[in-house]
Amino acid sequence: MTTLPPGLQSETRTLMGWGRTNPVTAQVVQPSSVEQLQELVRGAPPRSLIARGLGRSYGDAAQLKDGTVIELPAFDRIELDAASGTVTAGAGVSLDQILKVIVPAGFFLPVTPGTRNVTVGGAIAADVHGKNHHVDGSFGNHVQRLLLVDGSGSLRELTPSGRGNFEEAEFFWATVGGMGLTGVIVEATFSLIPITTSLISVDTTRYLDLDSLMAAMVEADDKYRYSVAWVDSLDPKGRGVLTCGDHAPAEALPPNQQSDPLYYDPKALASAPPFLPGGLLNKFTVRAFNEAWYRKAPKRREGELQAIAPFFHPLDGVQDWNRIYGPAGFLQYQFAVPNEAAHLVPHTLEALRKIGAPSFLTVLKRFGHSNPAPLSFPIPGWTLAADVPAAVPGLLKVLDQLDEEVAAAGGRLYLAKDSRQAGSVFRKTYKNFEDWKIIREKSEIPPVFCSSMLKRFKE
Repeated sequence: MTTLPPGLQSETRTLMGWGRTNPVTAQVVQPSSVEQLQELVRGAPPRSLIARGLGRSYGDAAQLKDGTVIELPAFDRIELDAASGTVTAGAGVSLDQILKVIVPAGFFLPVTPGTRNVTVGGAIAADVHGKNHHVDGSFGNHVQRLLLVDGSGSLRELTPSGRGNFEEAEFFWATVGGMGLTGVIVEATFSLIPITTSLISVDTTRYLDLDSLMAAMVEADDKYRYSVAWVDSLDPKGRGVLTCGDHAPAEALPPNQQSDPLYYDPKALASAPPFLPGGLLNKFTVRAFNEAWYRKAPKRREGELQAIAPFFHPLDGVQDWNRIYGPAGFLQYQFAVPNEAAHLVPHTLEALRKIGAPSFLTVLKRFGHSNPAPLSFPIPGWTLAADVPAAVPGLLKVLDQLDEEVAAAGGRLYLAKDSRQAGSVFRKTYKNFEDWKIIREKSEIPPVFCSSMLKRFKE
């Protein structure tokens, strides 16, 4: 058990990821200052600490059985530098809080995942990606500086270049996508996208089959900053809806909105999906939802103006939407494969259909160039994400087989979504993991940080 500094209180809590699987009991602390955090780290035994944001990792990456879990709500600084187009924020600040500051000032996040309820620390630790990866890369590409308390309790300032210090640069990139295992991020500075309105100009197209949908997505790479496809997982042809967009210019706004082009109110503008089952999902309820969702989309619509919240974060309008999968929770199976392994997209959907695994949240995106982070998830090509109830019979056996096929194709699974892959698969797919361990060891930092995920990998 970690010895707590004077004045630092703890509580014993049951923790689990957003998928509501693999619950553990842990000691949870909330340091009030960097100094208190440093003292906590210095008194911690090996493999006893992990940081946690808002609990939006789907699996077990931000929890540690019988360990000490660090939350950082007191690290809530937000400082916008409009002149340089950057923001400096505490690691405990959510993207939701940042958006409320930067959008009215004419800026947008460089990258946003499918939820704004993610902390800055979590966004860096998972190196989150969004609908614009093919253009802008992942979150770590835009971080200019971060402060980190490492395993010795030292406060370190890290930059992508290391200011000429190669080992410091290595440690920066080991932290990006490092799932909190290099230390506790306490603050970061990152660049922003300038905008003139808070609306997105959106083009929506329906496709009758997966082949035509994927071909259109490749063409969209050079035309749009943002693109994402919803796929009907239960349809043998893989019909889907492609949504592409860019930040709308001021002249595109109707007259009644031109007086306040940067208006931003996510609570008022967010729209919930029209159909949410009240208990465990099954193939009948999902089939009904998918039919309604597909028919709701226009065959072709161009230039529709959508607010930020419904375009980027549609499910944030539904509190605790993860509970619709029932008490057994759910798994999100998300993989990335290179372009030449695109056949694994329809193959995976077919494998899930065969065992009756229903998914109404099935999302397909394009990835562009990766960054130097050894444990960052994106690679150039495709990423498919499917949410499936964990209680589906035979699910784990099918996913284990798919894991091997993804690995053989040069792909990998997203660590922020994973809750069940074997360590052998992880080591095959994240081939730079040994390099990452060497970087951490070279820094002569005690191995204080660990997680249930890392233990699952038997590391």
